[in-house]
Formats: sequence, structure tokens, C-alpha cells
Amino acid sequence: MKQNDVLFPAHQQPLQQILAERTNSGYLYRQLDNDWIHCYACGHNCTIKPDRFGVCRVRFNQNGELRVPWGYVGGLQVDPVEKKPFFHALPGASTLSFGMLGCDFHCAYCQNWITSQTLRDPEAVALPKEISSNQIIEIALRHKAQIVTSTYNEPLISSEWAIEIFKLARANGLVTSYVSNGNGTPEVIDHLQPWVDLYKVDLKSFQDRNYRKLGGVLQHVLDTIQMLWDQHFWVEIVTLIVPGFNDSNEELKEIAEFLVAISPDIPWHVTAFHQDYKMTDPENTSVATLKQAVEIGQEAGLRYVYAGNLPGYVGNSENTYCFHCQSLLVERRGFRVKQNRIQENLDASVCPDCQTKIAGVWGINQLEALS
Repeated sequence: MKQNDVLFPAHQQPLQQILAERTNSGYLYRQLDNDWIHCYACGHNCTIKPDRFGVCRVRFNQNGELRVPWGYVGGLQVDPVEKKPFFHALPGASTLSFGMLGCDFHCAYCQNWITSQTLRDPEAVALPKEISSNQIIEIALRHKAQIVTSTYNEPLISSEWAIEIFKLARANGLVTSYVSNGNGTPEVIDHLQPWVDLYKVDLKSFQDRNYRKLGGVLQHVLDTIQMLWDQHFWVEIVTLIVPGFNDSNEELKEIAEFLVAISPDIPWHVTAFHQDYKMTDPENTSVATLKQAVEIGQEAGLRYVYAGNLPGYVGNSENTYCFHCQSLLVERRGFRVKQNRIQENLDASVCPDCQTKIAGVWGINQLEALS
């Protein structure tokens, strides 16, 4: 394509051409005058002229038509659902995780930078592997996965492909999920709502200046979280606590209070940073910092706050407790569920000791009750 010479340095042009050939017609856009288009797959709301790409560098305008990623994966793996992390969705279940290439953010501490930054960073060398949506579902069923998850890179920028896969997943009785930065729009959330059951959002900071450093806008993420909850996705939130970036008590309290105002039932995972990618200056997050963050969340009124990435070092903060009687409900260590005492009813799940309803998707039949 002609635009490669303009937008991409030489080392990226072969990959860009490979990806351009693995595309399909998109539908998350509006046509504008003079063959320009408005893509609303993510919060950047790119207006793209012919023969140019959006911010994500994988969605592009070809003669007034939006072309989108299709028919490949950059990563494919069976994981425990706790790794995503979802703690209130089918504990102990396996999920087939798939991802593509590219991202609409450029986080300096990205742990999946090999796939997410492959079009920005010459050190990122992930390549696409051609695969069909039917093959993905066949792999999930063969490995007895109950969930199919779009992850590893930002799923919003390849939502048409994810929806294609999720339609087949649903037809085969599987649950579907997104692991996302939350940089959404009302239009893309409306398109996803019929097909995505579980949605994890990384709320990376509560300071807009920090989001600008990562390539995003705080308000877009906050609005997306509210929309997701209002439209009855099951939502869990992760904040990776980076020393010197977002670890002040004031900022953590602001995050917790924002979530409580939407619902005290939203699980909040506060996870430990470790030096990665381009961010190697801050110290790794301490156990004390994680425990303090958990206390801040609980004091703000969140019923389910979890400490992650330091299994076995954070006391009881990996477990789920009944917020009413404090009974242990789900015991975990890292990604392993050691026991699950939650009793499943037809439309809800409850504490076995006091019958208090515990928010989440503890059984597949509860998805209908959630919607």
C-alpha cells in the first residue's frame, strides 16, 4: 500500500503489508465526505482520509472503506480465568485467550509489548498466524475451555473479528470476555453488548496527565466503565500500582470512590508492578503498598478488593469473603482456586452461611440473569 512509505519506517513496512492483507471490511465507522471515514472502535474516534491508518495502525481507509484486522492471531493460549484476572466469573474455569497485533495506547510498562507495540517498536517481533474463527472455537472445545477471551493486545481495535469469534462461541455454549484498556465509545459498546459477557478494564491512573503519557484520555475510560456497568456486562477493574506514577493514597482513594459510586459490587484488583519494557526506573511494588491499597478500597466501601501479582505474600487479599458475615467463600493462591464455597442458585449465588447474594457470574446460567 502506498501509505507505508509515508507512515512507517522501513523495518515495519513488510509487517504492515502482511497485516494489510489479513483484513476484512469493518463496520464500526461512519462515512464522511471525500471518502474520509470516522472510526469509532476506540476513544480516539479517528477521522481517516483515504490510504491512511488510524492511531492503532491496524485499521485503515481503503478508498472510503474501513479495513480491519481479520483471520489471524498474534497469540493463542489456554489460561485459567483468574489470570485475566476475573475472580467473580466461573472460578477455576479455563479460557482460550487470543490476541492480535497493535494497540491504541503506548504504555511504557506494557507486559504484552511484543504483540501490542509491534507496529511501533522495532524490538517487538511478533508475527501473525493465520487462523479461522471456526478453528479458534474448535481449539477451545478441544481443551475444554468454558470461556473465550480477546486479550494480549487491545481488543477494541479488532472488535469485528472478536464478534465473529464470539458468535460461534455463544453457539457452542461458551462464555466470552474482553481484557481491555477501556478506551471505548458508546457506539462500540453497543455493538459488543450482545456478544461480550465479561469485561475487564485496566484503570491505569486517576490523573489525566498520566493517561496522556500512555496515549489516552482518562475521561474516556471512566465513561466506558460506567457504560459497561449500565449495560450489564460483568465488569472487573485492575489498577497496576506503579511506584511514583499512581501509588499515592489520594489517587487510590479517588479510584475506589469512583468505583463505589457506580457499584460497591465491582471487584477491584490492585496489582504489583514489576520492571518491564521501557519502564525500568521505578522500584517493584511492595507488599506493604498492595496491602495499603486494599485497605483504601475497603474503607471506601468496595466489597471485593484483591491484591495480585504477589501470590502468597498478601495475606487473605487473594480470597473472596462474604461482605455481610465475613465467611471465606473462595480461597485462592495466585491463579489456583483451592476451594469454592459459593452456592449456585438459578439466578444468583449466595454465601452458604448467611444466604447473602454474592455479585458475579458464578454459573453459566447466571449470564441471563445479569442481562
